[in-house]
Amino acid sequence: MLDTPSDATTHFETAAALRLACREGRFAAPTSGQAKGYQQGNVVILPRDLAGEFLRFCVVNPKPAPILGVSEPGDPSLPMLGDGIDIRTDVPRYRVFRDGQPAEQLTNISDLWRDDFVSFVLGCSFSFETALLQARIPVRHIAAGRNVPMYVTDIQTHAAGPFGGPMVVSMRGFSTSDAIRAMVLSAQMPQAHGAPVHFGDPAAIGIRDIHTPEFGDAPILEPGDVPVFWACGVTPQSAIRKARPAIAIMHEPGHMLVTDLPTDA
Repeated sequence: MLDTPSDATTHFETAAALRLACREGRFAAPTSGQAKGYQQGNVVILPRDLAGEFLRFCVVNPKPAPILGVSEPGDPSLPMLGDGIDIRTDVPRYRVFRDGQPAEQLTNISDLWRDDFVSFVLGCSFSFETALLQARIPVRHIAAGRNVPMYVTDIQTHAAGPFGGPMVVSMRGFSTSDAIRAMVLSAQMPQAHGAPVHFGDPAAIGIRDIHTPEFGDAPILEPGDVPVFWACGVTPQSAIRKARPAIAIMHEPGHMLVTDLPTDA
């Protein structure tokens, strides 16, 4: 059960302020548009005996799983990503997997924490949205206060040990001229998934209905918009389903760890 209400109307200027609000139970909403200028990260927490294989999965799949930081076993801090981060409390919402299946959603995982847990933080496309907004490119889901739509595709990741499966993508709709500029800007940020993996016809990458994403909110598309698709850090959730670990903890899609790293680092 979720024990904290979300408040998507609250906005934080700094990553530290947002993390504190998560820790104190004051914020549990999607983080798109929050703490502009700070890199956001997808979270994967696994037992130590699976961490090596998952690290290899990330290395061979840098588009959906660019590594920002990895913890020491049992250590909930990630000093390379920010002062005082506690991975057990500083994410707005967590999704707990048991035997590869989603089992529960929580806003605090302190009671589940184990001495053998290793935390991975992977780059997120929310991080390049600041560059889009600075370039005056409209990001429609941010303007509407909604979560970005995310889709399971038929693009297969490279397997590593038990981890593999289909790539998940996030989608943003733009006018043709804005789509070109968004592609150029995002290509300069490989730590945030870099250039898109596809644009145009969603069926070409196995998306049957663009209006019904598997994760996030329904898209906002204006007449003439070009849908642009980026590799997404929710992809490891597909890999977790395939590997079926006894327990794994991830972020709820769209609810990221916001780090102290600047987006232009």
